[in-house]
Amino acid sequence: MSLRQALHSGGAVVGTWLQTASPVVAELLAAVGFDFIAVDAEHSAVDVPQALALFQAIRAGNPACAPLVRVPGHDYATVKRYMDAGAAGVIAPLINTPAEAAEVVSAVKYPPDGRRGVGFARSNAYGMDLDGAVIADNAHTVVCVQIEHADGAAAAAAIVATPGVDAVFIGPYDLSASLGVMGQFDHPLMVTARRRILAAAAAAGVAAGIHVIRPDPEEVLSRAAEGYRLIAYSLDTTMLLHTARAGLAAIRAAAAERARP
Repeated sequence: MSLRQALHSGGAVVGTWLQTASPVVAELLAAVGFDFIAVDAEHSAVDVPQALALFQAIRAGNPACAPLVRVPGHDYATVKRYMDAGAAGVIAPLINTPAEAAEVVSAVKYPPDGRRGVGFARSNAYGMDLDGAVIADNAHTVVCVQIEHADGAAAAAAIVATPGVDAVFIGPYDLSASLGVMGQFDHPLMVTARRRILAAAAAAGVAAGIHVIRPDPEEVLSRAAEGYRLIAYSLDTTMLLHTARAGLAAIRAAAAERARP
């Protein structure tokens, strides 16, 4: 079952985020068993050639793990290049209007569902499976729009009702910043915005997604109980930092205890 099929069946999926350009890290995270890995091409130095290598590594680590990409923008030219590189879908940032959501769908899907250009690329085995890939991509590629601004939250119902949108992802830091409560995820303004987006997604039959930044399994379970079905568990750099910092603190605390007279 593809990621898109899982979402449309009402299931919940858990993935993670990749900011480093390391194929080794990508392969390792895929092998862990995540349902998807979102390569971050917006807030990292990852470009299209690097993304292609990361998509290859993800599939090598676990063929069932969907390589998604958070694209740096939602324009047609940008989106289609990452799709041709082999992304199983996109998470498009800063979507504030239905027209912007429709632009993303148009870039991800081939005619008649969109206007994605057809060319030999990794997504179709460099032309060896052109016909089959066009059909498969239209059926299985994921279109996820990211609402991360107060304007997008206000227009959430219209955005998620855009034909071809499979999921809506909340960007917690940018959304809270636009509301004037940066990083205060439990602030009433933030809670209200999240609930608005979640309710709009449920009404439209679209999967709601959210990024749990800290590596906190309990928060993932809490968000799933709220109704989120596309959940990103932390990110590679944060997990590395969290584990290294906690381990080093424990080592130094133990060493200090032993050094006491």
